Amino acid sequence: MIVFQKDNLAAVQTSLAETFGDKLLKVESKELYLQLTVDGSEAKAILRHLKNTPTLAFSYFIDITAIDFLKYPERPPERYAVTYVLLSPSLGIKILVKAWVSDQDPRIATVTDLWQGANWTEREAYDLFGIEFTGHPNLKRILMPDDYDGHPLRKDYPLRGRGERGNFPVYHGIPAEKAPPQD
Repeated sequence: MIVFQKDNLAAVQTSLAETFGDKLLKVESKELYLQLTVDGSEAKAILRHLKNTPTLAFSYFIDITAIDFLKYPERPPERYAVTYVLLSPSLGIKILVKAWVSDQDPRIATVTDLWQGANWTEREAYDLFGIEFTGHPNLKRILMPDDYDGHPLRKDYPLRGRGERGNFPVYHGIPAEKAPPQD
């Protein structure tokens, strides 16, 4: 069982500030985790540092997702943010890294070489938000059909879709009497 150790938040924050300084756009100590905001071009180096530095050891990958800030009231530096959630079992703390990604060129380096568990979540963010993870070993759609045009979780995507639901293939189950016997 991993025990949350709030005292380690300040030590991690100090370590990151010493190593990356002004490359960290924002550092916030939350109640139960540390949140970093960085430029997308700096994210891979910071994530590698978090994982490979023995005193930090953020070896446990939890999640990657994306956020589209297009219609937010306050305009952030970029339209998209890719967020990484990691855990350091030895320190007993989580960290959330928010990396800004440009609207004109929505791409960021893959972290599948650091955490294999990032493979499917990067594909999901690619499929639903259109953010390309450069260097990904098999970046292709995972939820939407291969020939689907668009990315449905972008804020400029119509709420009712573009009429494509009627064109999706329909799969019908096999009636029980025709199903192969199960062992």
